[in-house]
Amino acid sequence: MPGGGPAHAPRGVGHLRGEEPFPVAARRALGDAQLRRNLTKATTTIRGKRAAVVAELPDWEELRAAGQAIKAATMRSLDVHLELLAEQVTARGGTVHWARDATEANAVVTRLVRDTGASDVVKVKSMVTDEIGLNDALAAAGIAAYETDLAELIVQLGHDRPSHILVPAIHRNRAEIREIFLRGMAGADPALTDEPAALAEAARRYLRRKFLAATVGISGVNFAVAETGTLCVLESEGNGRMCLTLPRTLITVMGIEKVIPTWADLGVFLQLLPRSSTGERMNPYTSMWTGVTPGDGPQEFHLVLVDNGRTAALADPAGRQALHCIRCSACLNVCPVYERAGGHAYGSVYPGPIGAVLSPQLTGVEDNASLPYASSLCGACYDACPVKINIPELLVHLRARHVEEKRAAGRVPSAEAITMAAASWVLRSPARLAAAQRASRAGRLLGRDGRISALPPPLAAWTSARDAPAPPRQTFRQWWQAEHRDPP
Repeated sequence: MPGGGPAHAPRGVGHLRGEEPFPVAARRALGDAQLRRNLTKATTTIRGKRAAVVAELPDWEELRAAGQAIKAATMRSLDVHLELLAEQVTARGGTVHWARDATEANAVVTRLVRDTGASDVVKVKSMVTDEIGLNDALAAAGIAAYETDLAELIVQLGHDRPSHILVPAIHRNRAEIREIFLRGMAGADPALTDEPAALAEAARRYLRRKFLAATVGISGVNFAVAETGTLCVLESEGNGRMCLTLPRTLITVMGIEKVIPTWADLGVFLQLLPRSSTGERMNPYTSMWTGVTPGDGPQEFHLVLVDNGRTAALADPAGRQALHCIRCSACLNVCPVYERAGGHAYGSVYPGPIGAVLSPQLTGVEDNASLPYASSLCGACYDACPVKINIPELLVHLRARHVEEKRAAGRVPSAEAITMAAASWVLRSPARLAAAQRASRAGRLLGRDGRISALPPPLAAWTSARDAPAPPRQTFRQWWQAEHRDPP
């Protein structure tokens, strides 16, 4: 909408419930060669930068273990830490609001903005506001929300959706970004080139007007220190600093899992997060504020604490470790599935490996049933995670929950379930297993050069994307008998 308010792509709450299963969306994404080139180039670059700065720290594994321990301990007493945080924020001039779900959170923020009389707001990049669909809720109330992070701005002006936690516009190249700016950015120079410096300057000029005019800023939180009521935002462009200091009113929306107990704990995460996310030793802009300071910065501060499924995840002893996530995106950058399919295929605000374990728990496993299967279980995400979330273990756990929930609902067994039941029946009997092995040798008729490229239904689904090895000429039992035959 050139010259008008910000473009609002459909996103937020609805995208936690995928419009189509991951396998369908991923297959379409795999057909986009440009998308794969963009993703491969970006993730390869980020991986290289991260590896270099991580290698500088001899105690990196100890830091990871410390981060894991802090998060685990915090989750065990989450209510205590949240109550202390609320107490400290209130004591320092802030106002705390509690929201059980996205609807309540959006209603609170909309009311707060309306009370100021503002018709537009500037926003710092925030995953939780994407999760609850805040921009759309504000738009429905006649309030324009302007994203100020460069990548989020690209997504917003392009009527698009983010595809990466750290770099929402990772799926776009600079030529595409130029076209988006020319179509959607009021006042863009028609002679704008696709040089990075020129694109950044165009965004800077566009956003500077928004910053100087805004009376309300909205942010998320990277960390919240319970003992002092201090909020912390890390970013790389300076837009966050502008949103956090210039407006008279600041509204911060925070998922309840972002709390940490002490300042000493913050020191651990300030080493882990920059290296794992942007491949930097420290973030260029680390902003912290505690309540309201008369005459300095926003004079009205509101903290909105959002549950939206988090306590349900906390109730699962195995699944709760997904709440340890510090949103660094390291798991996305090493994931072979994400690198080929991109973030949109997940149908979720949280893409990649962490999205495959977090989104099903926030919405209920059945609403995102395909996501726990969006993995090869290679374990690269676990190795990269700065707080040692065992994502492969969680994926298997959620797959089991999905099967159990289907069974409890009395649904017709799937082809996979029938196949597994038949395999179990065969494997329980040595005689049946021997007969099955002898019968499987007939599969050699379908093979060529030791491989089977096409199997009949229902096994055709397997060979539609991969070859199957042809059965060997001799079963293990036959080999064993031949090797151990008594000598004449």
